[in-house]
Amino acid sequence: MLFSYSLSLRDEFPELSTGVLHVQGICPIAETDVANYVAQLTTLGRQRIAAGTEADLPEIQAWRRVFSRMGLKPTQYRCASEALLRRLRKEGDLPSVLPFVDLCNAVSAAFAIPVAAFDLDRVAGGLVVRRATGTERYDTFSGEIEHPEAGEVIFADAKSRAHARRWTNRQSAYSAVSSQTHNVLIVAEAMHGTAKQDVSRLIVSLTETIRQLWPAASVREGTS
Repeated sequence: MLFSYSLSLRDEFPELSTGVLHVQGICPIAETDVANYVAQLTTLGRQRIAAGTEADLPEIQAWRRVFSRMGLKPTQYRCASEALLRRLRKEGDLPSVLPFVDLCNAVSAAFAIPVAAFDLDRVAGGLVVRRATGTERYDTFSGEIEHPEAGEVIFADAKSRAHARRWTNRQSAYSAVSSQTHNVLIVAEAMHGTAKQDVSRLIVSLTETIRQLWPAASVREGTS
């Protein structure tokens, strides 16, 4: 299985809804200009925070409660979608990385739901979201090696490499989508009251967009 959760984590967070996509045969440079799609989604993100801040959104409030339950200060450690919306509010736009990454970030902002994209060729044996033992290796974007704290929620592979820390807070540089990526696992996770419906809409929207921008790619919905 490419993606799963530990049973204990599933039991602890029954409100969790997850959408998974496996995309094969992509190239980071799309066959169609991604900018228009990203701009439309970014506009939706701006509309979400037009009358307030990202902290007012039920999607973000739910993740803040989860972070508090995990012993993390929500204003110090933010889920990925909150961080993107906060940047959008403060700077007016989202950073451009690569077309595929830009699309995933824009979708995350539009739905206020964390969306992670992993280079599957850099993952050993699939990903499991579980509590860390404290011995796993995590590669930062600044080139440092960290070890998650014991009990921290991580995305771990079969070689005990952590590909994300503090659940939806931060991904690893090791499996980040790059210009060499062709095989991607996308994971969207939500905890709010209408999470199931909203994650489903996100996955449908993202699937359709990827197929338009990368028509040669294979896009399959996975399970968790």
